[in-house]
Amino acid sequence: LRDALVDAVRAAVPEAILGGDPAPGGRLPANAHFTFPGCEGDSLLLLLDAQGIECSTGSACTAGVAQPSHVLLATGTAPDLARGTLRFSLGHTSTRADVDAVARAIGPAVERARTAGLS
Repeated sequence: LRDALVDAVRAAVPEAILGGDPAPGGRLPANAHFTFPGCEGDSLLLLLDAQGIECSTGSACTAGVAQPSHVLLATGTAPDLARGTLRFSLGHTSTRADVDAVARAIGPAVERARTAGLS
């Protein structure tokens, strides 16, 4: 299911940057982390939330912190890119319909977030 989510996001937003090891076996099975250049993660979060899609702008231990990930910054990620990240987590109740909902919503959300610009 995670691989279907990754494929769906990459198809909808080809310039999205997948975080972590690009090999499917090199990432956590229920997690997908993306950077969306030119977007504020908070804008994407709100736009997707309005469509019932739950995601986060940081790791689970830093949820709610309104700053770019210190881990991404420490790895040399530019602050504007670090601010445009989202984490999608899948659980035992996640379904293909959830992945399909992300696939439909992510492209338009990225377009709207880019139009709003980085603050």
